[in-house]
Amino acid sequence: MKKNGIHDIARLANVSIGTVDRALHNRKGISENTRQRVLKISEALGYRPNLAARALSAGRSPIRIGVSIPRELRRYFDQLRNGLMSEARRFEHLGIEIIWRPTERLGIREVEVVSALLNDGIRALIIVPGDPTSLAPVIDAAERNGTRVICVDTDAPGTSRSTVVCVNAEVSGRLAAELMGRFVKPQAEVAIITGMLQVEHHSNKTKGFCDLFPQLCQGGRVLKILEAHDNEEEAFQKTCALLDTHKSLAGIYVNTGNVLPVCRAVDALGLSGKITLITTELYEEMIPFFEKGTIFATLTGRAFAQGQIALQLVVEHFLSGAPFPPQRFLAPQVVLRSNVHLFPETTQSKAMG
Repeated sequence: MKKNGIHDIARLANVSIGTVDRALHNRKGISENTRQRVLKISEALGYRPNLAARALSAGRSPIRIGVSIPRELRRYFDQLRNGLMSEARRFEHLGIEIIWRPTERLGIREVEVVSALLNDGIRALIIVPGDPTSLAPVIDAAERNGTRVICVDTDAPGTSRSTVVCVNAEVSGRLAAELMGRFVKPQAEVAIITGMLQVEHHSNKTKGFCDLFPQLCQGGRVLKILEAHDNEEEAFQKTCALLDTHKSLAGIYVNTGNVLPVCRAVDALGLSGKITLITTELYEEMIPFFEKGTIFATLTGRAFAQGQIALQLVVEHFLSGAPFPPQRFLAPQVVLRSNVHLFPETTQSKAMG
């Protein structure tokens, strides 16, 4: 990028450099038509403001970003945290400061933790909303007071949050249904093990699967939908009870990262390779279950990338005035035994510490 990129934009738009600056940084004093013309030209030129220069011009005052994501499920949320923190380290010299306040589990003490963060002088808040109904008034109040709220991994619909970064959950559920429909025979009965249906992400994956599976498997039906609340012991016990009660069950779709207890239950009952198990997310401890045929396929939502993107959007907003997109959806990726070792998720947790 040439150093005089802003001059080129001004020349092509036939406006002053000051007008270009107002448009790029979302400041008042210009018409909306002019703003849009400048933004289109800057996009066509591939112009990106120098964030370091912006930070210096702003006096390098710290940008405090509150982060509240669950500790459990550790294997999954560690990837999300690591992606976010890797970007925070990259932008540290620009005055980015992370205020870390995790919850123990998804949906547990969220309102209390988030409310405390909002009293800590933060300018942006990155959260995984497990209980969006309870969080809605807190999110709306934060936005009214000028704190930008970014949901990651799952959404808080109906709130005034600034954006959400996540895998397209309904597409992920439909993709799981398509895989399941190809693996099982006609008339197959299958089950879904989810976390909590109050979580937007879990609900949308479940809906996507339930809508499509009967269309792709002749006579097939979803026999059970079980909530395991992302609790490993609960998931293990409910899977064992499910398989003991429904001997003819042909497949299980696990649509959260709470995968290992389901794998252990299937394996303990001698059903590895006999029941089609479609899972969600990917981490190193899952590899043995791919190798022995317990897991047929998994759909990863690229948690590390979600964390990176969420932090990037915040930095670009505050240092260059970039508007938040309404949402940033990532495409789910299909992982099979033949390609599982190619994915960085299997070693990322160790590498990042």
